[in-house]
Order: sequence, then structure tokens, then C-alpha cells
Amino acid sequence: QVQLVESGGGLVQPGGSLRLSCAASGSFFSNSRMAWHRQAPGKERELVAVITSGGATNYADSVKGRFTISRDNAKNTVYLQMSSLKPEDTAVYYCNSRRVLTGLEVWGQGTLVTVSS
Repeated sequence: QVQLVESGGGLVQPGGSLRLSCAASGSFFSNSRMAWHRQAPGKERELVAVITSGGATNYADSVKGRFTISRDNAKNTVYLQMSSLKPEDTAVYYCNSRRVLTGLEVWGQGTLVTVSS
């Protein structure tokens, strides 16, 4: 069973930067599509960034130019580098894995990012 463990959340001032990490267990990380989602207070969960097994990326319009998703297959880890953070980026951020072959999805437990002065 694949398990995802997220880390790196915390309190940051507007305009600051933060990097989130998601470490995956299991044998199929390199053959999985990885993504970051977030859920702000009072709102539904939304897709933030995606990286395919081949390394192609895509982003929500609200974070384009500010966030970067990347993966290190040797470490079974996916990252979300967040820059120029805004108060509206405040949310619980979740890591998601979807195996390419089967479509099996696994979610991490989430890590809280708070952007405030």
C-alpha cells in the first residue's frame, strides 16, 4: 500500500516563500502522476499543481508563476516550491498520487500553510 507523508507547512509572511515535501512509500512512485491540492477555510478542495510520470507540469491559474512542482524519483519525493505567497494561499495542502497503470489514488494527511503578517 502506498503512503504519502507531507511536511514543510507553517506560518509565513506575505511575499515570503515556503517549500512543501511529500515522501511516498511503495514501489510505484516513478509510474505515478503526482499532484498538490489545497483546501482553504470554508472552501472546497482545489487542484493546485500536477506533475506526470514523465515530468510534465500544469498549474492552477491562481498560482502560475509563483509555485513550482517537482519530483525526485530517486528519493520518492514530490515538492511544491511556493514563492510570493499571498494571504489567500492559506490552506491545508494535500499530496496526491495516482498510479498511471491502474488509476489507484492515495492522499496524504495534509499540511497547513498560513500566510499572515
